[in-house]
Amino acid sequence: MPGTCVIGLQWGDEAKGKLVDLLTAQFDIVIRYQGGANAGHTVVVSDQTYKLHHIPSGILNPQVMNVVGPGVVLNPPTLLKEIDMLVERGIKVSDNLMLSDRAHVVLPWHMAEDKAMNEGTADGENIGTTLRGIGPCYRDKVGRSYAVRLGDMLRPDFKQKIARIVDAKRNILSGLAHDGANIDLDATAIYDEYATYAERLRPFVGDTTAYLLDAAEANQRLLFEGAQGALLDVDHGTYPFVTSSNSSGVGISSGSGVPAKWLNTVIGVAKAYSTRVGGGPFPTEQDNEQGQRIRDLGHEYGTTTGRPRRCGWFDAVAVRYTARLSGVDSLSLMMMDVVSQLPEIKVCVAYELDGKRITHFPSHVDDLRRVQPVYETMTGWMTDVTTARKMSDLPGAALQYIQRISELVGRPVGVVSVGPGREQTIFAGT
Repeated sequence: MPGTCVIGLQWGDEAKGKLVDLLTAQFDIVIRYQGGANAGHTVVVSDQTYKLHHIPSGILNPQVMNVVGPGVVLNPPTLLKEIDMLVERGIKVSDNLMLSDRAHVVLPWHMAEDKAMNEGTADGENIGTTLRGIGPCYRDKVGRSYAVRLGDMLRPDFKQKIARIVDAKRNILSGLAHDGANIDLDATAIYDEYATYAERLRPFVGDTTAYLLDAAEANQRLLFEGAQGALLDVDHGTYPFVTSSNSSGVGISSGSGVPAKWLNTVIGVAKAYSTRVGGGPFPTEQDNEQGQRIRDLGHEYGTTTGRPRRCGWFDAVAVRYTARLSGVDSLSLMMMDVVSQLPEIKVCVAYELDGKRITHFPSHVDDLRRVQPVYETMTGWMTDVTTARKMSDLPGAALQYIQRISELVGRPVGVVSVGPGREQTIFAGT
């Protein structure tokens, strides 16, 4: 049974959704297993653009089941808005979407906590939260006392649970508020609102863990869709400037409930350059006209927040690290149409740290801040590649760039994207 996962190898926004959409027809089930509404996957089909936050990108294929696993944190109004958007545009969701009853729920107090605590680190640098309550929801999940799972919303004691938590959260939020004012949380209003959401979501809720284990044992084909990027992994990324879940390959099993034995292939997705949103070290960042040019060419503004992304050159040290961490078998190199418009392209092949050349990715954020990137400069090809449909259509200099990235990362490049459309994707061997 082929189990495949698509993982982002940078700081997110690598165009994973496009690849999942392309691969979906080869699978029976697509699984989203971590993150929340802070993730934004954009899929372009003909002249239609779909922006998805909770629902797997496979939803655009009516023959495929789409599962949101227990590792995801759900914001019910956002999820329902997404469902409504799909239905209005003729996309079938009633029979091919399943939500884990174990998935935790983002509630109003989580957004309030996120805002109150978003004061940055000691030096004032913001960790990059989207203020959607994701971190506080994961914190309650681990803390257990104030957590609400999707299945809890369908239980007869949901109203009492909300009342108990609101009492505690009022005190917590009052302490966090900088003006010392009491935070107004109306338990009855919250219950009434979320009970309505629960009834609308009830047809989609089920035990996805049992469902996926049955599917694996029945040799059904599973496609796991990662959110964010491996450099944002809470344990293995650029901590504390990370997300609140395991966004590298190590989070697949814990977030879905499917043991690693069922996973056969991992595809690592990376842009042909680098981007990052929010604070944190970014060794190859170009905070200059070059970075702005990349931003403009790549339309680098967040799907979820609209924030301009920080842009820079491809960092082979970082991507080699995340490719190893996630057990990647092959690379998917996206946005080649963007770098095709640059007369000169740089690739970071190593770092210098305290006068020493290193090729490993530092584990501490302070060391990463101090590294100096060591670049190789390659001549650009200044050719429109958006009409390329096979590898041989690409200019020789573009093929050299792809080959050099493969050598530096230590993985073959299996897919090259030359534009947002489905047809603008080249698979190796063509």
